[in-house]
Amino acid sequence: MSFLIYINGLGPNYKGDNIYEFIFSDTTEDIWGENWESKPANGYPSPPDIEYIKKVGTLKKDSIVLDLVQESDVFSVLDAIDGVIALGWEKENNEVDFSLVKRLVFKYGDTEQEVKDKLYERDIVLEFEKKMMYEN
Repeated sequence: MSFLIYINGLGPNYKGDNIYEFIFSDTTEDIWGENWESKPANGYPSPPDIEYIKKVGTLKKDSIVLDLVQESDVFSVLDAIDGVIALGWEKENNEVDFSLVKRLVFKYGDTEQEVKDKLYERDIVLEFEKKMMYEN
């Protein structure tokens, strides 16, 4: 089973699609990345150390914009690990009425299936890399 441990915001591409990497691991214990203790995070935290990454799913959508804990000016990634705040949540905008559509919220430790189910409710599918390749 894979668990969500980080959402890496890559920004918009040339077509205006917002790109996010959903990073999964086989465990939620003792996961760490550079500057995860930074409080407030303010953009300092990096994705987790490569040894913890088992799967990466990519989300590319122009209509989905996420607030991410690593960009917070109040919280740290450790706060997400402790369940105080989510790793990422859908920003409010005028195009989506959250009284009619469930807001997307992704928490540290969500299973891969839970993440897929949340996205599927909105007809969105994560694209997974076929094979994880690491440079030595």
